[in-house]
Amino acid sequence: MVRGGAEVKISVIGSGNVGATSALFLAEKELGEIVLVDIVKGLPQGKALDMMQAAPLKRMDTNIIGSNDYGDTANSDIVVVTAGLVRKPGMSRLDLLKENAKIVRSVIREVVKHSPEAKILMVTNPLDVMTYLALKVSDFQRERVSGMGGVLDSARFRYFLAKELGVSVKNTSALVIGVHGEAMLPLPGHSTVNGNPITEMMSRERIDKLIEQTRSAGAEIVSLLKTGSAYFTPAASIAEMVEAVVNDKKAVMPCSVYLQGEYGLSDICLGTAVKLGKKGVEEVIELELTSEEKDFLNKSATQLKENLKNLDSYLNDQV
Repeated sequence: MVRGGAEVKISVIGSGNVGATSALFLAEKELGEIVLVDIVKGLPQGKALDMMQAAPLKRMDTNIIGSNDYGDTANSDIVVVTAGLVRKPGMSRLDLLKENAKIVRSVIREVVKHSPEAKILMVTNPLDVMTYLALKVSDFQRERVSGMGGVLDSARFRYFLAKELGVSVKNTSALVIGVHGEAMLPLPGHSTVNGNPITEMMSRERIDKLIEQTRSAGAEIVSLLKTGSAYFTPAASIAEMVEAVVNDKKAVMPCSVYLQGEYGLSDICLGTAVKLGKKGVEEVIELELTSEEKDFLNKSATQLKENLKNLDSYLNDQV
């Protein structure tokens, strides 16, 4: 993929499971040159070399570079930030806030320094808080900073729907907004199978069961893995979002984005439907919610704002 005669450049910061798998999925889509960066010497270089040697078998003509130097990310069109600690069993996403805020602040400063025109896609948890931090540290317009959570959560909801109804996942459509975590808000009224609303296909009791499965899906994977968290579906979600931007697809999908009055909320990053294209978040779509859904969203937003207060010391320490 080229932009005005030059190849699109996508940098992925962090070469752990999520970052490396994201790089592979992006390479398979041949969206542009990929730079995989990590502070651990040899790690991104080794993973990049391994992926490049798989290129003939995967039939992908994509160049992947591994580096420990942010200078190699210079003039990136899109920067995907996966760097940070992962959850361990018994650890909530909010437990990660303090340490990951330090990491993200440092990463974003390097991104701004080397790629001042880039669009930033956040993956580091707690997702909505880190998206907010990236926006504030970068001082970019909200169109250029978004978070991945909603695409991931919606994919999980679609899987559970398909499994419950015994249909192909290709026939499902689902929408999950709000906080990425246990306070997420799956929207049955905006979820369908073969175009039919699921509210007309199953009881509220069955729907509530699927919602709870979706909310606990990430924690279940953490519990099973013991020493890590999910990475295949997050990486697939990242690739979906990057493809929408690179190919200017104007695709509507749920992402964490800075709200400016939508749902009556401001100065907060929260998941909602957006239109993704070459400019990044080209439109923020305020969905019609039931009174119950509005109340739930407001309560989770209030809790999220409490956690944002913990960022004050980091934001005030910028140089």
